[in-house]
Amino acid sequence: MTVPLSILDLAPIAPGETARDSFAASVALAQQAETSGYRRVWYAEHHNMESIASSATAVLIAHVASQTSTIRLGAGGVMLPNHAPLTIAEQFGTLEALHPGRIDLGLGRAPGSDQATFRALRRDPASSERFPEDVLELQGFLAGESRVPGVGATPGAGSRVPLYILGSSLFGARLAAAYGLPYAFASHFAPDALHDAVATYRREFTPSEQLDRPHVIAGVNAIAADDRDDAEQQFARMKRARLMMLLRQSGRISLERQFGDDELDYLLTTPAGAHVATMTTYTGIGTGAEVADYVEDFARAADVDEVIVAHASLATDARVRSVELLADAHARVAA
Repeated sequence: MTVPLSILDLAPIAPGETARDSFAASVALAQQAETSGYRRVWYAEHHNMESIASSATAVLIAHVASQTSTIRLGAGGVMLPNHAPLTIAEQFGTLEALHPGRIDLGLGRAPGSDQATFRALRRDPASSERFPEDVLELQGFLAGESRVPGVGATPGAGSRVPLYILGSSLFGARLAAAYGLPYAFASHFAPDALHDAVATYRREFTPSEQLDRPHVIAGVNAIAADDRDDAEQQFARMKRARLMMLLRQSGRISLERQFGDDELDYLLTTPAGAHVATMTTYTGIGTGAEVADYVEDFARAADVDEVIVAHASLATDARVRSVELLADAHARVAA
């Protein structure tokens, strides 16, 4: 039995392109995903990152939903410490009212940004510690069973938008298990605790009104191309771009500083490149058939129910082609 496939769209802004270009690419990606039979497409909240356009996650979901018909769309995820639960309930209740039965809400505990950006968002530094309580408060708003006397979410109340807990550690696994919610592990960039987290979640899971048995989603990177050499070249370019992003985020180089391919390839062999190697631990590269085999092997080894794929090609046309090639090969395996 083949594992269901979904997509994590990182909404990249390529060098020389704009946020508007990124949004057009997200629409094209979701339309191809819908045609190709993927289960869902998720977008992650990031802030203060010049190469990622999904900061206003709910707005992006609304835009893509208006230009697709059937595929589920959602947050993978909203970083709840950045928001009041009521605000998120109203946003996703609005999305559910506009696009019934198509909206997911994944929730993360990290701020999705650096501390300066966290302060710019006007958030309380202790808000991450309230994450378990805030999940329950949000769930109450969406169920029409508010935990805040006299306050309800309109739209939102009674919508019961399905919640997912995101994580890369045992904390999220235990919380999802205790609340009886699906669990999505961020193995596409933070793979270390994958197997322990999945085992902990399955062992400790308690059924809930939303979910009667465990459901695990895990992320992989993928670059599927018409030939393996092309896929390998795209992977090399992706690693160079990821390294540049990390160096700029850390402040180790200025935004204007540029490196040649040879310089970046050397840096990838040093401790500066070790983070990139870890982030790309789970990456399928090659033809559609090779990547489909990789995804199936990953799903079995990780004991997951669904794989969410971050198609990592830098160019939009290559990313859309990767979506198509993997789905076609996956369908042949399923048949």
